[in-house]
Amino acid sequence: MTVPASTGSHREIFLSGIWSNSPGMAQLLGLCPLLAVSRTLVAGLALGIATLLVVCATNALVSLTRHWIDARVRLPALVLIIAAFVTSVDLLFKAWWFELYGEIGLFIPLIVTNCVILSRAEAFASRNPLLPSLLDGLGHGLGFLLVLAALGTVRELLGNGLLVASLPPGGFFALAGLIALRNFIQHKRTADP
Repeated sequence: MTVPASTGSHREIFLSGIWSNSPGMAQLLGLCPLLAVSRTLVAGLALGIATLLVVCATNALVSLTRHWIDARVRLPALVLIIAAFVTSVDLLFKAWWFELYGEIGLFIPLIVTNCVILSRAEAFASRNPLLPSLLDGLGHGLGFLLVLAALGTVRELLGNGLLVASLPPGGFFALAGLIALRNFIQHKRTADP
């Protein structure tokens, strides 16, 4: 569920991406990096930070240029903007964190295809001013980062004694557990007056 233009406070827009509309647990977007990279906390954090940087920068630029982008070329323009920021983040990781880049480097260019970023740029940033768009990007980016970090932590802790935790099926099981926990908490919040 996306927050329509001019609906909700800045706080609600920001928190929506972290909890109620979390890309990894509510929308189930971006599952490939969630499951493939989240084998360790460090790898999950690194890709989460890269995604956070790209989604925030993309939302800001799309919001600032939304009146100048023709509707007929909006999607290719959004993909081009995302690709430019992904390339910048890829080069930043390669230059400053080369060892970490060796572990997650393959997945940084794949951020271009991450539907979390394109969906936020299309559904929110292209229809809203800069501050709400930046808060939306920050909330969804942090939501994605937190899921990656939680999955990485669970899989790293369980991976020492349970082989399946470090394999892709372990990612599915860990994500299912996080989604079940989130749904339980969500249900308790709505059931308790």
